[in-house]
Amino acid sequence: MSFLHPEYLFLLLLLIPIVIWYIWEMRKSDASLQISSHTSIRHLSSSYRVHLLHLPFVLRLLCLILLIVGLARPQVSNSWQNSSTEGIDIMLSLDVSGTMLAEDLKPNRLEAAKDVATEFILSRPNDNIGLVVFAGESFTQCPLTTDHAVLVNLFKEIKYGLIEDGTAIGLGLANAVNRIKDSETQSKVVILLTDGSNNAGDISPKTAAEIAKTFGIRVYTIGVGSHGQARIPVPTPLGTQYQVIDSEFDETTLRSIATETGGAYFRATDNNSLREIYNQIDQLEKSKIRVREYSKRQEIFPMFVGIAALLVLLELLLRHTLLRRIP
Repeated sequence: MSFLHPEYLFLLLLLIPIVIWYIWEMRKSDASLQISSHTSIRHLSSSYRVHLLHLPFVLRLLCLILLIVGLARPQVSNSWQNSSTEGIDIMLSLDVSGTMLAEDLKPNRLEAAKDVATEFILSRPNDNIGLVVFAGESFTQCPLTTDHAVLVNLFKEIKYGLIEDGTAIGLGLANAVNRIKDSETQSKVVILLTDGSNNAGDISPKTAAEIAKTFGIRVYTIGVGSHGQARIPVPTPLGTQYQVIDSEFDETTLRSIATETGGAYFRATDNNSLREIYNQIDQLEKSKIRVREYSKRQEIFPMFVGIAALLVLLELLLRHTLLRRIP
């Protein structure tokens, strides 16, 4: 409930001196009678009229309150909104090759990429999102879907060794493009994350980028890896051993893919920078939301005035019947 003229509610403060005046007058009008002892009348009960003595004043006070509230023009509103959302289609293309086990990101590059991508997915409830993984080959882990709970569960199942080792960047991108090219949405995006250079697959990264451009698909490329060297765990008959490798990948190709398709290239050297990259992509690819709001207000001051009138009639009725005073 709202008020069209809320300033009139300050008139309620005038009721305070009215109440004080009434209390003062009642104390002045109290009659007294001196008797030697009240023992003989102690057992007599008070009349119901004594308990209802102040009822007319209370009714009049309530009447004034209702009239002041009515003067402030109380209103109730029925509002609703129609919203239409236009999500975008996003395919994530994730490198799952052996070098993604490097521990320069914590706990390793692959797990860090999975964690941050999961946060990204959950922050975009209106979008169709799918997942392609690649190493020496590529396959679709999850087609485009708005059931992000299923997608997140499939993300958790990704691990090294699912497919033949290698880094087929062109094949991973082409597979993602194939999954999103027939989408009817106006905005189509591929986010490709890798830490290596293309060394497998029948499709070159350049060719895959040209295909993406043909279908109006923007590609954001993310190169993962710190500067310098990184350790990779290698299983051996004697247990897990660590191999030190140079943290290098083909940044030139990744930049070229992004430039060709109108996307952008980023490099993630640690967990925080990877999370910030996804935040930037999230800001660049915002869903469009159109909302139309409607509001209908209804005056309810007649109800307050009507109740006040009933209270006045009740007060007059009591004063001239049950609570009538004899001069």
